[in-house]
Amino acid sequence: MRILYFSRDYTTHDHRFLSALAKTSHQVYYLRLEGGGQVLEDRPLPPEIKQVQWAGGNHPATLKDGFRLLDDLRKVIRQVKPDLIHAGPIQRSAFLVALSGFHPLVSMSWGYDLLHDVQINPFWHWATRFTLRHSAAMVGDCDTIRQLAISYGMQDDRIVTFPWGIDLQHFNVKTLPRSNAEAFNLLSTRGFEPIYGIDVIARAFVIAARKRPNLRLTLLGNGSQSAAIRQILLIGAVYDRSFFPGHVSFSALPDYYRNADLYISASHSDGTSISLLEAFACGIPAIVPDIPGNREWITLGENGWLFPDGDSDALATVILNAIDQQQNLPEMGRKARRLAEERADWEKNFPLLEKAYAIAME
Repeated sequence: MRILYFSRDYTTHDHRFLSALAKTSHQVYYLRLEGGGQVLEDRPLPPEIKQVQWAGGNHPATLKDGFRLLDDLRKVIRQVKPDLIHAGPIQRSAFLVALSGFHPLVSMSWGYDLLHDVQINPFWHWATRFTLRHSAAMVGDCDTIRQLAISYGMQDDRIVTFPWGIDLQHFNVKTLPRSNAEAFNLLSTRGFEPIYGIDVIARAFVIAARKRPNLRLTLLGNGSQSAAIRQILLIGAVYDRSFFPGHVSFSALPDYYRNADLYISASHSDGTSISLLEAFACGIPAIVPDIPGNREWITLGENGWLFPDGDSDALATVILNAIDQQQNLPEMGRKARRLAEERADWEKNFPLLEKAYAIAME
């Protein structure tokens, strides 16, 4: 089958899907909607995947680009002659395909499109309904996304839900020599953008670190709020206990998890968080916001904790409680790893994408 995989950009998740599709019998073409110059994935496309050059893919796409991109997308479709188009996020790549009139379309939710972007304005709300109405099937990563898709008009029997999962061989449990065995290390891996709530983590760290001198915080990534985050930590007099490695390679990422005592996220919007699954696979318990996507993975006191979304004081309290219970963390980490093995194995989960393709081709 000839498949056109149309995504917003080239991320770690795109690399994962395309690498898995490259191992199938399908002939797969890759189309990139945006490209802003920021390195999102440092590994090249699998050689079996054919990237299509077109009018998009060079800079962030805006609504004013819509007509030009739609016209060129129709040219791409005539050129590639796909049997099926796999596209997401909903209001961007999938919406353009729906506007083109192509069928069958498999829309893939990226979580934030149905959890956040649909609420931005009435047009995006309409675009969501339009796209799902013109989708032959839809893929989502958790039940929360499934229920939202149904509420926007997608047929339940045409939705395939599976966690995108992770490579359990790459993200695994290993004992590392600790550079400072006396320190208690917190790790965040999300970007420095408002949706990810890194400011919430910074404020909570200021509170908790004043009570626990051995507390350390590592913030991977970067983003538009970088200066503001550093300012919070400077004013709070804990900057010397905060570390900013920047963007790290996929190959280096597991060691950051393994050197942490706790994984922390304050993201205001998540379906199934891949970062959370990576931490679990490395045997690291987590503290994450009490939002629907996280509730599908966290069992309180068994593999992690929840805190009210956006509440730095509450997050600090949970961090301090976790430190007081640190003798329980190894067993919590083992339970986290077992859960990842049971539900987050990419090798087991990926074949469900073929089910979505089969539904679309009916």
